[in-house]
Amino acid sequence: MSESPQPLTDYIAAAPEPARAVLEHFHRRALALAPDAEEATSYGMPSLRYRGKSLVAVRITGSGYSVYPCSGTVVEKIGHLAEGLSMSKGAIRFSDAHPLSDDAFDALVAERMDEIDGRS
Repeated sequence: MSESPQPLTDYIAAAPEPARAVLEHFHRRALALAPDAEEATSYGMPSLRYRGKSLVAVRITGSGYSVYPCSGTVVEKIGHLAEGLSMSKGAIRFSDAHPLSDDAFDALVAERMDEIDGRS
């Protein structure tokens, strides 16, 4: 079976509401920051790729959502913008009741882009 050329679009389309709206929101924000990003699969997750490297993935989890910057350093650098949310070295976990702010998401994507571009 071949991989879909649009794994992220397919994942979002299959998501139930209200999760679909959350995924669509962050997908649009990521593409606004990285308009040349392409859909890909990274670590088995539908994601966006920027300049050939994994940029970001947002997944539905049992307790809400997780955003993965596909880097072990980005969360630490922008974590102050996501205070109160559960974080690990490679993910920020959030829920509908405790959402990830647009500022935190944008900073995460921008920091990962800088890292890929060698500016971080």
